[in-house]
Amino acid sequence: MKIALDAVGGDHGPAPCIEGALQAAKELDVEVILVGDETLLTQECARLGCRDPRLSIRHAAQVVEMHESPAAVARKKRDSSIWIATELVKGGEAQAVVSPGNTGASMVASFFVLGLTKGVERPAIATSLPTLTGEAIMLDVGANVDCTAQHLEQFALMGNEYGKHLFKKSHPRIGLLSIGEEDSKGNEVTKDAFKRLKASPLNFIGNVEGRDVYSGSADVVVCDGFIGNVALKISEGVAETIKKLLLREISGSFLGRLAYPLIAAPLMNLKRRIDYAEFGGAPLLGVNGVTIICHGRSSAKAIKNAIRRAKGMAEGRVHELIQRDIEESLSRPPGDMDA
Repeated sequence: MKIALDAVGGDHGPAPCIEGALQAAKELDVEVILVGDETLLTQECARLGCRDPRLSIRHAAQVVEMHESPAAVARKKRDSSIWIATELVKGGEAQAVVSPGNTGASMVASFFVLGLTKGVERPAIATSLPTLTGEAIMLDVGANVDCTAQHLEQFALMGNEYGKHLFKKSHPRIGLLSIGEEDSKGNEVTKDAFKRLKASPLNFIGNVEGRDVYSGSADVVVCDGFIGNVALKISEGVAETIKKLLLREISGSFLGRLAYPLIAAPLMNLKRRIDYAEFGGAPLLGVNGVTIICHGRSSAKAIKNAIRRAKGMAEGRVHELIQRDIEESLSRPPGDMDA
């Protein structure tokens, strides 16, 4: 299996991408196509002592910077690393694309090059979150600021198929993020989406509140991209703050420093549970192919795990199963969704 990697789009240049690709090649038995400036990538591979034949380079003369408008990709930067990496998937030279670059650019490239899955109105970014019982999926976390009830229903269908693949469950529990558990809580879009999901064949457990997201009560949490992105960024900030406060308390007292050797292992386990690098990246669901979007600051470990997730989704043909579910939902007569 071949994975196309936008190797120059991240915050820290090509080094973590090359290192992560090398780790993935060794551990996952995949081939990785490094896409970016050929001279730069060749020099960096030489500096890192990377000679693995499972890594190859595909030249791209342009890079989409983090501050650039995503719309510029389609208009002016079709020779950029993210666009060319996505074209490799479209042409069948790679089975998935991974990028730590501009999120909007990744979405635009996937939209124009791969196209939307038949019947899908909006793609959605699905991120993984640690919970008390393991892991949960939240979508959308940034692709769509304004959504209709039908969009949320489609997100649930896409999240359900992704959840089946990720959790190996035949009926993942689907929850709708709202301001209360009662059916009547939420805005008009949320209340309409509640009715649609309740009438669908999904394992819909009802509304979930923000405090329940990390409890593990739902496998898939559905929301619009505005709420999802805010919730995700707040969660990341809280996790980072707690980590810093904990370290400050431990290092700031004699008893804390004395006890540290005894609690170091549990602390490291906790750090791994909440570390974004463990999840690697978030898939863009609803496009005709596998696109994994990573943090701009992704480490080599994060890139490796993003490639792992890309490989798993490609092997599981998740995007094809999503299309099947969407087509089935569209074929059900309105008002008779249990049929």
